[in-house]
Amino acid sequence: MKTRAAILFELHKPLVLDDVEIPFLKRGQVLVKILYSGVCRAQYNEMIGLKGPDKFLPHLLGHEASGHVVEVGAGITKVKAGDYVCLSWIKGKGLDGINSQYRLGNRIINAGAVTTFSDYAVVSENRIVKIPSSVSPEVASIVGCAVATGCGIVEHHLPKRGSVAVFGAGGVGLSAILAARRKDCRVVAVDVSDSKLKFARRLGVNFIINAQRTDAVAKIKNVFKEGVDLSIDASGQKKAMEDAFAVIKEQGGLCVIAGNLSKNEKIELHPFEFIKGKRIIGTWGGETFPDKDIPLFLRRYSQGDLPIDKLITHRFDLACINKAFESLIGQGEGRIILKMRE
Repeated sequence: MKTRAAILFELHKPLVLDDVEIPFLKRGQVLVKILYSGVCRAQYNEMIGLKGPDKFLPHLLGHEASGHVVEVGAGITKVKAGDYVCLSWIKGKGLDGINSQYRLGNRIINAGAVTTFSDYAVVSENRIVKIPSSVSPEVASIVGCAVATGCGIVEHHLPKRGSVAVFGAGGVGLSAILAARRKDCRVVAVDVSDSKLKFARRLGVNFIINAQRTDAVAKIKNVFKEGVDLSIDASGQKKAMEDAFAVIKEQGGLCVIAGNLSKNEKIELHPFEFIKGKRIIGTWGGETFPDKDIPLFLRRYSQGDLPIDKLITHRFDLACINKAFESLIGQGEGRIILKMRE
């Protein structure tokens, strides 16, 4: 059996769409018919080699999606054929199936434990969560990465109502804004794109700051005299990370870094800030545990308490995947999704 798939053959080159041979399922693996996939900046970072050389080329991409289970391999107990599921790169319950190898003629096309830029995908059991059929496949396709990370940060690191600064109004930042507004937090969004900031404003942020025209640290400290309870960097920019740390409260303020710098970039912080009681941590998918938190986020969405659907602004067919990435790296706001074949 073959499937249409987007393949990364070379860094800094467009993805190539071709029909690859689907491998036989091994223990811990599940075959999923993909309905929609989210398009994430982390995937673009892979395409440009942000973290360095890529030893797995050529390979497939994509790590959040909605779909239906077609077939299960040995040892699978979590899902069965016909189940409606959400896919995520974040590990949950279940077997950790080995990575897959598709074939294109005589060439091996590598794939990780989850890939989603294809009509069908072989996925590890622990990257799948069964979800209610009432949730639209469009919404379910963006929960496995950006929503899981952004909402997870707020859910797990801000136990009660407070003040929040979000640096970077992309997928993760916008998801964090939704979760913070759900808690009735006072929220400031910082970006360098007016269109993204206007979009954040529509999601309910209290203040917006264009960091190209305004000193974000001074502005935030003017509004929040003691600093904010929680700051989140979702921009992947050195200065934004440093600014995110600068604006938190001196006693108990927390800065969470969700963005990615290039391999050789580093941030600079003064040790005395830690003595004052400031904290900074990284995050692994917002500390989300998919089997518990993804159903929670979707339940809140279904109850009208977390309007995830408002994040989706652009839709492309898989055949137009390179145009989707052009839109991603441009100044477009919101989330981009890919539709697979019926």
